Amino acid sequence: MSMPPDNGQPRGYGQPDDQPQGYGQPQGYGQPQGYGQPQGYGHPNDQAQGYGQSFDQQQDYEQQQPPKKPWFKKKRFIIPLGIVVLFALIGIFSPDADEETVAAPATTSVAATPEPTPTVEATEASAEELAAEKAAEEEAAADKVEADRVAAEKEAADKVEADRVAAEKAEADKAAAEKEAADKAAADAEAAAKNGTVSQQNALRSANDYLSFSAFSRSGLIGQLEYEEFSTEDATWAVDRVTVDWNEQAAKSAKDYLEFSGFSRSGLIDQLEYEGFTAEQAEYGVNQTGL
Repeated sequence: MSMPPDNGQPRGYGQPDDQPQGYGQPQGYGQPQGYGQPQGYGHPNDQAQGYGQSFDQQQDYEQQQPPKKPWFKKKRFIIPLGIVVLFALIGIFSPDADEETVAAPATTSVAATPEPTPTVEATEASAEELAAEKAAEEEAAADKVEADRVAAEKEAADKVEADRVAAEKAEADKAAAEKEAADKAAADAEAAAKNGTVSQQNALRSANDYLSFSAFSRSGLIGQLEYEEFSTEDATWAVDRVTVDWNEQAAKSAKDYLEFSGFSRSGLIDQLEYEGFTAEQAEYGVNQTGL
């Protein structure tokens, strides 16, 4: 754009023909209408006043302007409208993105919330709680140690008692077994003593034979069997098992002595004692003779 010639006057003081077309000088001095607008800005009717242009020039200007496009064909409307439609489609077909977009501020808000600074009272209360928890843990540990000690002592005492009962039972079982063995041995011995050996049976038979025809004292019959060469054990076993009344044997022996010889009372008692009768048996036998 060409600058107007400098005629020594300030801009805006000349006639309209002396000023460049559309420079924007105000219609009068100091009025701001239309100031600083380039040529062709806005509608021609809005620019006709204040520029020093005649009505004919204004009509020529309007005829030279190209025809206006409809608003929907202008780029400044189409491009923003297309961007809005594109974002709308993205929002429709991407629901997860919306959820993340919505949730993001909440997360940021929570993360950005400053933590409250603990007060002195809260710090002291927390320390007291920690101390109480530690004391409770120590008390629980001490109780557990005491419980374990009591349980160990009880277990040891129970073991000692169980060992004592087991030892007593073993001793009782041993004594019972020994008694049973002794009783069995005694029964066997009694059975053996009752039946006797062959030699003892023979000695018993011989003793009965002697008593059938003569009177004998106990010791006299044992001596007779020993004379027959039976052992003292067998002779004793046999004499102890004969069925005999030794007092009657003394009376029978005293009667036999009086049949073939004369005796005084005391002499006959002495003779019976010599035969092995006891003093009581000898006296009983003499009394039976009437002496």
